[in-house]
Amino acid sequence: MRFLPTELAEVRIVELDVHRDGRGFFAETHRAEAFAEAGIAATFVQDNHSGSVAGVLRGLHAQDRRPQGKLVRVLRGAIFDVAVDIRRGSPAFARWVGVRLVAEEFRALWIPEGFAHGFCVLSDFAEIEYKCTAEYDAGGQIGIRWDDPAIGVRWPVERPILSPRDAEAPLLAEIETRLPRWNGVGA
Repeated sequence: MRFLPTELAEVRIVELDVHRDGRGFFAETHRAEAFAEAGIAATFVQDNHSGSVAGVLRGLHAQDRRPQGKLVRVLRGAIFDVAVDIRRGSPAFARWVGVRLVAEEFRALWIPEGFAHGFCVLSDFAEIEYKCTAEYDAGGQIGIRWDDPAIGVRWPVERPILSPRDAEAPLLAEIETRLPRWNGVGA
């Protein structure tokens, strides 16, 4: 595995080593020791798998009571995956990074706690699997508007297909008191 930097220091692209032969392929998708050596101390407690059609945009999502780090990987298709720093007081507060993830490229995106996450589907259909460092907490769910001008994500879709909850999500400034505080590490 190779851990590549992004514009946000804590968000990392994980390139997997893929071994191919006439039978197909094999790739190790997570190994705790490799993550620890790269400075990522993550213990995963929940795995999620979702599928979406072209143009679907999910996010921006986070949790306040049980913040989640996420390791996002595409199993089929392609997405534009986004992480937004939502740690109050962080020098990178409200900055975002977007990475195109394509199943055949065997890359994943590490999004640490304190970042909101969202993605839009670029292919006809995409299946996404992500590992989480905390279990889902419905009461602690935070939604932020996908098109919040204070963040300014440049999504590669003009008219996304949104859930009612995502379409009505508040602006970042409207929920700032619910956001985690920056602990002085990173950014």
